[in-house]
Amino acid sequence: MLDDDSDIHPLFAGAPKTTAFKKLRKRLVRDTREAIERYGMIEPGTRWLVCLSGGKDSYTLLAVLAELQWRGLLPVDILACNLDQGQPGFPATVLPAFLEERGVPHRIEYQDTYSIVVDKVPAGRTFCALCSRLRRGNLYRVAREEGCSAVVLGHHRDDILETFFLNLFHGGKLATMPPKLLNDDGDLFVLRPLAHVAEADCDAFAKALNYPIIPCDLCGSQDGLQRQVIKAMLDGWEEKIPGRRAKMFSALMQARPSHLLDPELFDFAGLMRSGEFEGNDKQVPELR
Repeated sequence: MLDDDSDIHPLFAGAPKTTAFKKLRKRLVRDTREAIERYGMIEPGTRWLVCLSGGKDSYTLLAVLAELQWRGLLPVDILACNLDQGQPGFPATVLPAFLEERGVPHRIEYQDTYSIVVDKVPAGRTFCALCSRLRRGNLYRVAREEGCSAVVLGHHRDDILETFFLNLFHGGKLATMPPKLLNDDGDLFVLRPLAHVAEADCDAFAKALNYPIIPCDLCGSQDGLQRQVIKAMLDGWEEKIPGRRAKMFSALMQARPSHLLDPELFDFAGLMRSGEFEGNDKQVPELR
């Protein structure tokens, strides 16, 4: 399908015919399929609620999942969903028109979480935490109403790396966005199929397809966000040493609990030398 212009999903209408774009498209499909298989995301016959914000990442997510489904590699139903959170000036007709024109099954849900966030968050504080909780709660509700088994998000490799460093620097813990998560109620998965995909590839893909990008005027409008600081730090590292992001992401997939310091993950106290105390009648000195 990738090279056959007569067999194309409407989401790829008008795609460039250049070799560079074909390579980009194949890389996105490969990286997404790799994550889906590596983390066991597929339950055949289930339905996924694919969240579409109107940003480059969620457009890429929807298109690549449609590609995999089109090729018979993703045996699940897809329902695209946009949560209109009531931000002033949000172009409410853009996404419905985009999805209808391309024949993508979808649901547009309106919930004014914007007013709640602006009212509850003190001046000078960031909106992200409360906005995310309210958005996630509504998406869980919609997923249940639509009989979906999973809420599918467009977070990519760079989001995961940034979250890792945010937790490291500000939370004092080694943690990030998992590619597959079970919600607290245990009835829905949260999936991130773009976990292995670079942000630059999402950006290049969305621009090549000329998707109608909708910027976030809530959290995206705030200055001084710690995530922006982390992103700038990673950009600087990548500029000095190309490929550093990929190397760091590889490290997240190769954790060695025995070489960290968490006794909940590795039994340091139970670690014994080979043959220790066997046939040895010497007394072990008491620790004081």
